[in-house]
Amino acid sequence: MATIKIKQIKSRIGAPIDQKRTLLSLGLHKISQVVEVEYTPSNRGMIRKVHHLIEVVK
Repeated sequence: MATIKIKQIKSRIGAPIDQKRTLLSLGLHKISQVVEVEYTPSNRGMIRKVHHLIEVVK
């Protein structure tokens, strides 16, 4: 399956607990950390939920 790279660009401080948990489930722990995740419908939904805290790296 295809993969996508995402990078955390903003802090999770002040974000609701569900968004913090979403970042953790995507594997993001620090600002500027880049992770590669599979491009599945569940991951797309998590990316959409925290789109203001991350960016897609090409």
